[in-house]
Amino acid sequence: MRTINSIAFYNGSKEELLPGYENDFPYIASRAALDEYIGGCVPWHWHKPVELFYIESGGMVYETPGGTSFFPAGSGGMVNSNVLHMTKAGPQTEKTIQLLHIFDPSLIAGEQGSRIEKKYITPVVAAPQIEMIALFPGNAAEENILKRIVEAFRFSDDEFGYEIKLRQALSEIWIMLLEQCRPLLEKKAGTGKNNDKIKLMMAYVHEHYQERISVSQLAASAYLSERECFRVFHDCLHTTPVEYLKAYRVQAACRMLARGTESITEISHACGLGSSSYFGKVFREYARCTPSEYRKKWQDCEINRHK
Repeated sequence: MRTINSIAFYNGSKEELLPGYENDFPYIASRAALDEYIGGCVPWHWHKPVELFYIESGGMVYETPGGTSFFPAGSGGMVNSNVLHMTKAGPQTEKTIQLLHIFDPSLIAGEQGSRIEKKYITPVVAAPQIEMIALFPGNAAEENILKRIVEAFRFSDDEFGYEIKLRQALSEIWIMLLEQCRPLLEKKAGTGKNNDKIKLMMAYVHEHYQERISVSQLAASAYLSERECFRVFHDCLHTTPVEYLKAYRVQAACRMLARGTESITEISHACGLGSSSYFGKVFREYARCTPSEYRKKWQDCEINRHK
Protein backbone atom coordinates (compact mmCIF):
# COMPACT_ATOMS: atom_id res chain seq x y z
CA MET A 1 0.00 0.00 0.00
CA ARG A 2 1.50 3.31 -1.04
CA THR A 3 1.16 6.53 0.96
CA ILE A 4 -0.11 9.48 -1.09
CA ASN A 5 -0.22 13.19 -0.28
CA SER A 6 -1.06 14.77 -3.63
CA ILE A 7 -3.40 14.33 -6.59
CA ALA A 8 -2.67 14.38 -10.32
CA PHE A 9 -5.03 14.76 -13.27
CA TYR A 10 -5.15 13.75 -16.91
CA ASN A 11 -4.24 16.66 -19.19
CA GLY A 12 -7.22 18.85 -20.02
CA SER A 13 -9.49 17.18 -17.50
CA LYS A 14 -10.29 16.88 -13.82
CA GLU A 15 -10.32 13.08 -14.06
CA GLU A 16 -7.83 11.77 -11.56
CA LEU A 17 -4.64 10.13 -12.83
CA LEU A 18 -3.99 7.06 -10.67
CA PRO A 19 -0.25 6.18 -10.46
CA GLY A 20 0.41 2.44 -10.41
CA TYR A 21 -2.98 1.57 -11.87
CA GLU A 22 -2.57 -1.22 -14.46
CA ASN A 23 -5.15 -2.46 -16.97
CA ASP A 24 -4.26 -6.13 -16.47
CA PHE A 25 -5.23 -5.84 -12.77
CA PRO A 26 -7.11 -2.53 -12.36
CA TYR A 27 -6.66 -2.00 -8.62
CA ILE A 28 -4.54 0.09 -6.26
CA ALA A 29 -4.47 0.36 -2.47
CA SER A 30 -3.51 3.72 -0.99
CA ARG A 31 -2.99 5.36 2.37
CA ALA A 32 -3.93 9.03 2.00
CA ALA A 33 -2.45 11.48 4.50
CA LEU A 34 -4.93 14.30 3.91
CA ASP A 35 -3.20 16.84 6.16
CA GLU A 36 -0.15 16.60 3.88
CA TYR A 37 -2.10 17.56 0.75
CA ILE A 38 -1.50 21.13 -0.32
CA GLY A 39 -4.26 23.16 1.30
CA GLY A 40 -5.39 20.15 3.34
CA CYS A 41 -7.97 19.15 0.74
CA VAL A 42 -8.45 17.20 -2.48
CA PRO A 43 -10.21 19.44 -5.05
CA TRP A 44 -13.19 18.41 -7.18
CA HIS A 45 -12.36 15.40 -9.35
CA TRP A 46 -13.68 12.07 -10.58
CA HIS A 47 -12.42 8.68 -11.76
CA LYS A 48 -14.00 5.69 -13.51
CA PRO A 49 -12.77 3.24 -10.85
CA VAL A 50 -14.90 2.78 -7.74
CA GLU A 51 -13.49 4.11 -4.45
CA LEU A 52 -13.89 2.10 -1.23
CA PHE A 53 -12.56 3.98 1.77
CA TYR A 54 -12.04 3.68 5.52
CA ILE A 55 -11.10 6.52 7.88
CA GLU A 56 -8.28 5.20 10.03
CA SER A 57 -7.83 8.36 12.11
CA GLY A 58 -9.06 11.94 12.26
CA GLY A 59 -12.15 12.82 10.25
CA MET A 60 -12.98 13.73 6.68
CA VAL A 61 -15.62 15.76 4.85
CA TYR A 62 -16.82 14.39 1.51
CA GLU A 63 -18.72 16.67 -0.83
CA THR A 64 -20.61 15.46 -3.92
CA PRO A 65 -23.25 17.17 -6.08
CA GLY A 66 -25.83 15.52 -3.81
CA GLY A 67 -24.53 17.06 -0.58
CA THR A 68 -21.92 16.96 2.17
CA SER A 69 -21.12 14.14 4.61
CA PHE A 70 -18.70 13.95 7.53
CA PHE A 71 -16.89 10.67 8.20
CA PRO A 72 -15.21 10.26 11.61
CA ALA A 73 -12.53 7.67 12.40
CA GLY A 74 -13.93 4.16 12.10
CA SER A 75 -16.42 5.02 9.34
CA GLY A 76 -16.11 4.64 5.60
CA GLY A 77 -18.01 4.08 2.41
CA MET A 78 -18.03 3.80 -1.35
CA VAL A 79 -17.82 6.54 -4.00
CA ASN A 80 -19.41 5.38 -7.24
CA SER A 81 -17.80 5.33 -10.67
CA ASN A 82 -17.34 8.76 -12.34
CA VAL A 83 -18.93 10.66 -9.44
CA LEU A 84 -17.65 14.18 -8.85
CA HIS A 85 -16.34 14.57 -5.32
CA MET A 86 -13.96 16.59 -3.18
CA THR A 87 -12.59 15.93 0.31
CA LYS A 88 -11.06 17.91 3.12
CA ALA A 89 -9.89 17.22 6.65
CA GLY A 90 -12.40 17.73 9.45
CA PRO A 91 -12.00 20.22 12.29
CA GLN A 92 -10.32 17.74 14.67
CA THR A 93 -6.66 18.08 15.70
CA GLU A 94 -5.74 14.43 15.05
CA LYS A 95 -4.17 13.72 11.66
CA THR A 96 -6.59 12.43 9.03
CA ILE A 97 -5.53 9.12 7.52
CA GLN A 98 -7.73 7.45 4.92
CA LEU A 99 -7.28 3.92 3.52
CA LEU A 100 -8.47 3.40 -0.07
CA HIS A 101 -9.28 0.50 -2.37
CA ILE A 102 -9.62 1.92 -5.88
CA PHE A 103 -10.64 -0.56 -8.59
CA ASP A 104 -12.39 -0.76 -11.91
CA PRO A 105 -15.74 -2.60 -11.65
CA SER A 106 -14.53 -4.92 -14.42
CA LEU A 107 -12.22 -6.52 -11.85
CA ILE A 108 -15.22 -8.25 -10.29
CA ALA A 109 -17.58 -8.15 -13.29
CA GLY A 110 -15.41 -10.29 -15.52
CA GLU A 111 -15.95 -10.24 -19.28
CA GLN A 112 -17.88 -7.29 -20.70
CA GLY A 113 -21.54 -8.20 -21.08
CA SER A 114 -21.30 -11.05 -18.56
CA ARG A 115 -24.25 -12.05 -16.40
CA ILE A 116 -22.40 -10.81 -13.32
CA GLU A 117 -21.92 -7.38 -14.90
CA LYS A 118 -25.58 -7.13 -15.93
CA LYS A 119 -27.08 -8.36 -12.64
CA TYR A 120 -24.75 -6.93 -10.01
CA ILE A 121 -22.43 -4.24 -11.39
CA THR A 122 -24.24 -2.12 -13.99
CA PRO A 123 -27.33 -1.47 -11.82
CA VAL A 124 -25.06 0.31 -9.32
CA VAL A 125 -22.45 2.10 -11.46
CA ALA A 126 -25.09 3.30 -13.95
CA ALA A 127 -27.39 4.71 -11.24
CA PRO A 128 -26.91 8.52 -11.00
CA GLN A 129 -28.80 8.56 -7.68
CA ILE A 130 -26.05 6.46 -6.08
CA GLU A 131 -23.19 8.92 -5.71
CA MET A 132 -21.97 7.51 -2.43
CA ILE A 133 -22.83 4.78 0.08
CA ALA A 134 -21.93 5.87 3.63
CA LEU A 135 -21.05 3.29 6.29
CA PHE A 136 -20.94 4.04 10.01
CA PRO A 137 -20.24 2.00 13.15
CA GLY A 138 -23.33 1.37 15.26
CA ASN A 139 -25.23 -0.36 12.46
CA ALA A 140 -24.50 -4.11 12.41
CA ALA A 141 -24.70 -4.53 8.63
CA GLU A 142 -22.55 -1.46 7.97
CA GLU A 143 -20.02 -2.46 10.63
CA ASN A 144 -19.64 -5.84 8.92
CA ILE A 145 -18.85 -4.15 5.59
CA LEU A 146 -16.36 -1.79 7.25
CA LYS A 147 -14.65 -4.80 8.84
CA ARG A 148 -14.37 -6.49 5.43
CA ILE A 149 -12.96 -3.32 3.85
CA VAL A 150 -10.21 -3.13 6.49
CA GLU A 151 -9.44 -6.86 6.27
CA ALA A 152 -8.93 -6.59 2.50
CA PHE A 153 -5.95 -4.27 3.09
CA ARG A 154 -4.10 -7.11 4.80
CA PHE A 155 -3.46 -9.02 1.58
CA SER A 156 0.12 -8.69 0.39
CA ASP A 157 0.82 -8.47 -3.33
CA ASP A 158 3.80 -10.82 -2.96
CA GLU A 159 1.78 -13.69 -1.47
CA PHE A 160 0.65 -16.60 -3.64
CA GLY A 161 -2.86 -16.12 -4.99
CA TYR A 162 -2.98 -12.43 -4.03
CA GLU A 163 -5.02 -11.31 -7.04
CA ILE A 164 -7.64 -14.05 -6.67
CA LYS A 165 -7.96 -13.55 -2.90
CA LEU A 166 -8.35 -9.78 -3.30
CA ARG A 167 -10.91 -10.10 -6.09
CA GLN A 168 -12.91 -12.50 -3.94
CA ALA A 169 -12.82 -10.09 -0.99
CA LEU A 170 -13.92 -7.14 -3.14
CA SER A 171 -16.71 -9.25 -4.68
CA GLU A 172 -18.03 -10.13 -1.22
CA ILE A 173 -17.94 -6.46 -0.18
CA TRP A 174 -19.73 -5.48 -3.39
CA ILE A 175 -22.66 -7.84 -2.87
CA MET A 176 -23.04 -6.52 0.68
CA LEU A 177 -23.04 -2.94 -0.65
CA LEU A 178 -25.63 -3.91 -3.25
CA GLU A 179 -27.91 -5.08 -0.45
CA GLN A 180 -27.41 -1.73 1.31
CA CYS A 181 -28.26 0.38 -1.73
CA ARG A 182 -31.34 -1.51 -2.95
CA PRO A 183 -33.73 1.20 -1.68
CA LEU A 184 -31.76 3.81 -3.66
CA LEU A 185 -31.98 1.72 -6.83
CA GLU A 186 -35.76 1.89 -6.62
CA LYS A 187 -35.75 5.70 -6.61
CA LYS A 188 -36.37 7.56 -9.84
CA ALA A 189 -33.25 9.33 -11.07
CA GLY A 190 -32.45 11.99 -13.64
CA THR A 191 -30.47 11.45 -16.82
CA GLY A 192 -27.15 12.72 -15.48
CA LYS A 193 -26.84 15.42 -18.16
CA ASN A 194 -25.70 17.98 -15.57
CA ASN A 195 -22.82 15.67 -14.67
CA ASP A 196 -21.56 15.67 -18.27
CA LYS A 197 -22.01 19.44 -18.63
CA ILE A 198 -20.14 20.34 -15.44
CA LYS A 199 -17.24 18.09 -16.41
CA LEU A 200 -16.94 19.86 -19.77
CA MET A 201 -16.81 23.25 -18.03
CA MET A 202 -14.34 22.03 -15.39
CA ALA A 203 -12.10 20.75 -18.17
CA TYR A 204 -12.31 24.17 -19.87
CA VAL A 205 -11.24 25.89 -16.65
CA HIS A 206 -8.39 23.41 -16.23
CA GLU A 207 -7.10 24.17 -19.72
CA HIS A 208 -7.63 27.96 -19.76
CA TYR A 209 -7.39 29.20 -16.15
CA GLN A 210 -4.25 31.23 -16.99
CA GLU A 211 -6.27 33.26 -19.51
CA ARG A 212 -9.21 35.65 -19.15
CA ILE A 213 -12.37 33.52 -18.99
CA SER A 214 -15.86 34.98 -19.20
CA VAL A 215 -19.01 33.19 -18.05
CA SER A 216 -20.24 33.21 -21.66
CA GLN A 217 -17.06 31.41 -22.81
CA LEU A 218 -17.41 28.87 -20.01
CA ALA A 219 -21.09 28.28 -20.85
CA ALA A 220 -20.27 27.89 -24.55
CA SER A 221 -17.75 25.14 -23.75
CA ALA A 222 -20.70 22.98 -22.63
CA TYR A 223 -23.20 24.37 -25.18
CA LEU A 224 -25.21 26.14 -22.48
CA SER A 225 -26.68 29.57 -21.92
CA GLU A 226 -25.17 31.69 -19.15
CA ARG A 227 -28.26 31.10 -17.03
CA GLU A 228 -27.92 27.32 -17.42
CA CYS A 229 -24.21 27.58 -16.66
CA PHE A 230 -24.96 29.20 -13.29
CA ARG A 231 -27.64 26.59 -12.55
CA VAL A 232 -25.36 23.62 -13.33
CA PHE A 233 -22.54 25.00 -11.16
CA HIS A 234 -24.99 25.60 -8.32
CA ASP A 235 -26.57 22.14 -8.59
CA CYS A 236 -23.32 20.18 -9.02
CA LEU A 237 -20.60 22.08 -7.15
CA HIS A 238 -22.72 24.33 -4.89
CA THR A 239 -20.91 27.45 -6.07
CA THR A 240 -20.89 29.98 -8.93
CA PRO A 241 -18.75 29.76 -12.08
CA VAL A 242 -16.74 32.83 -10.97
CA GLU A 243 -16.09 31.46 -7.48
CA TYR A 244 -15.07 28.06 -8.88
CA LEU A 245 -12.63 29.72 -11.29
CA LYS A 246 -11.12 31.81 -8.47
CA ALA A 247 -10.79 28.76 -6.23
CA TYR A 248 -9.13 26.75 -8.99
CA ARG A 249 -6.65 29.55 -9.67
CA VAL A 250 -5.80 29.72 -5.95
CA GLN A 251 -5.28 25.93 -5.92
CA ALA A 252 -2.88 26.32 -8.85
CA ALA A 253 -1.08 29.11 -6.98
CA CYS A 254 -0.83 26.91 -3.88
CA ARG A 255 0.92 24.20 -5.88
CA MET A 256 3.38 26.71 -7.34
CA LEU A 257 4.08 28.31 -3.96
CA ALA A 258 4.67 24.98 -2.27
CA ARG A 259 6.83 23.41 -4.95
CA GLY A 260 8.44 26.19 -6.97
CA THR A 261 10.77 29.15 -6.63
CA GLU A 262 8.93 31.68 -8.81
CA SER A 263 8.30 35.12 -7.36
CA ILE A 264 4.86 36.05 -6.00
CA THR A 265 4.36 38.39 -8.99
CA GLU A 266 5.23 35.63 -11.47
CA ILE A 267 2.82 33.23 -9.77
CA SER A 268 0.01 35.80 -9.65
CA HIS A 269 0.15 36.18 -13.45
CA ALA A 270 0.80 32.47 -14.12
CA CYS A 271 -2.36 31.41 -12.28
CA GLY A 272 -4.54 34.01 -14.01
CA LEU A 273 -5.11 36.34 -11.04
CA GLY A 274 -3.33 39.37 -12.49
CA SER A 275 -1.62 41.92 -10.28
CA SER A 276 0.18 40.84 -7.11
CA SER A 277 -2.05 43.10 -4.98
CA TYR A 278 -5.27 41.50 -6.30
CA PHE A 279 -3.66 38.06 -6.04
CA GLY A 280 -2.78 38.71 -2.40
CA LYS A 281 -6.34 39.81 -1.61
CA VAL A 282 -7.97 36.77 -3.26
CA PHE A 283 -5.39 34.38 -1.82
CA ARG A 284 -5.99 35.60 1.75
CA GLU A 285 -9.76 35.15 1.30
CA TYR A 286 -9.29 31.47 0.43
CA ALA A 287 -6.14 30.41 2.29
CA ARG A 288 -6.45 32.65 5.41
CA CYS A 289 -2.80 33.69 5.07
CA THR A 290 -0.55 35.61 2.68
CA PRO A 291 1.15 33.87 -0.28
CA SER A 292 4.54 34.28 1.44
CA GLU A 293 3.27 32.74 4.68
CA TYR A 294 1.76 29.86 2.74
CA ARG A 295 5.00 29.20 0.87
CA LYS A 296 7.03 29.14 4.09
CA LYS A 297 4.57 26.81 5.82
CA TRP A 298 4.45 24.20 3.07
CA GLN A 299 8.12 24.33 2.12
CA ASP A 300 9.00 23.89 5.83
CA CYS A 301 6.63 20.89 5.89
CA GLU A 302 8.38 19.41 2.87
CA ILE A 303 11.80 19.84 4.52
CA ASN A 304 10.60 18.21 7.74
CA ARG A 305 9.02 15.32 5.82
CA HIS A 306 12.37 14.43 4.23
CA LYS A 307 14.50 14.72 7.36
